[in-house]
Amino acid sequence: MIQSADRLAHIHEYYFSKKLREVRSLMNQGLKIINLGIGSPDLKPPQAAVEALTMAMQDPKAHQYQPYKGIPELRESIAEFYQDYYQVKLNPVKNILPLIGSKEGITHISMAFLNPRDEVLLPNPGYPTYTSVTNLVGAKPVFYELTAEHNYQPDFEKLEQQISSKTKLMWVSYPHMPTGAKPKNDTFNKLKAFAEKYNILIINDNPYSLTLNDNPESFLDNYNTNEHILELNSLSKSFNLAGWRVGMLCGHEKLVNEVLKVKSNVDSGMFYGIQKGAIAAMSSSKNWFVNQNKIYQNRRALIWNLCEQLGLKFKKDSAGLFVWAKITDRKTSVEFSDEMLYNHQLFITPGHVFGSAGEGYVRFSLCLDEEQIQTAIQRTKKFEA
Repeated sequence: MIQSADRLAHIHEYYFSKKLREVRSLMNQGLKIINLGIGSPDLKPPQAAVEALTMAMQDPKAHQYQPYKGIPELRESIAEFYQDYYQVKLNPVKNILPLIGSKEGITHISMAFLNPRDEVLLPNPGYPTYTSVTNLVGAKPVFYELTAEHNYQPDFEKLEQQISSKTKLMWVSYPHMPTGAKPKNDTFNKLKAFAEKYNILIINDNPYSLTLNDNPESFLDNYNTNEHILELNSLSKSFNLAGWRVGMLCGHEKLVNEVLKVKSNVDSGMFYGIQKGAIAAMSSSKNWFVNQNKIYQNRRALIWNLCEQLGLKFKKDSAGLFVWAKITDRKTSVEFSDEMLYNHQLFITPGHVFGSAGEGYVRFSLCLDEEQIQTAIQRTKKFEA
């Protein structure tokens, strides 16, 4: 056997990649598994986006290599999108870099700014990819704990104790994944001051701000002068385009251009038809989100009913596509999740996937129609916590 690279010593296959194989295997055995574990939107994207992609296929330049920074119209649409929904003005030439999915952007950013043994502040609980990519580039993960008692906001006194001369970068995600916690009024300003004080780069990962959220916010405001912050965003959740892989990096021109150095050596641009479809999606009226959120509100209410039936505790003031719930008995998150899977044919995500501070919790996705959620409620009526 050829020996794998040392960088893989601390990397494991993504949890959902492995667990969903097991779920599929159970389904192949005839079990009717209800999947409330993964946040892959089941709703249709805007029809205009599908039509724009289809029409673009006939364009003579559709099948050629595309610009590394995306076509100008796409960057202009992203700028308009940020102005309309976040009241943030971006220069489409200088401050925007379209990405083939924001998950890839996490890797590009880490490769652009991290050297081996640099330290990275990572949320616990938080998106597992932050940790995986930090390890892949040889940097050192330093976890800062987020707690329900503080509504999953950073504890800046503790952060002061964790930062060192080797700290280079910090990941945040608000609305927070996996808990759905929204940023408090002063959280973003405190983070910016923290970044400037210690001369580190802070990136907000922001794909959930337009889902079940009356006050969408961006980390970016003074983008033209702030060289310490970036923001990732995505159309995957907001426009049901997860499989299209359309993301964006926004921020100071110097930072964006450093990431472009990596991206331009890794991919050859986004497919033209997808760019045209993305433009059409972002041109949707604001009624798009009103209608989407009505559907998610109804689903979330049913998930709350399911959680109450299962004896779980949860907060209702959250945003995004998930319900984060605390297990009230002594089961671990894996034990509880497996009990749901094997005894009730219901797959939910154990909280330990998101870090040690996620232990004792489970996460439910809203990416399932009401009928199936009702079936899940019926299946678990006799559950004893």
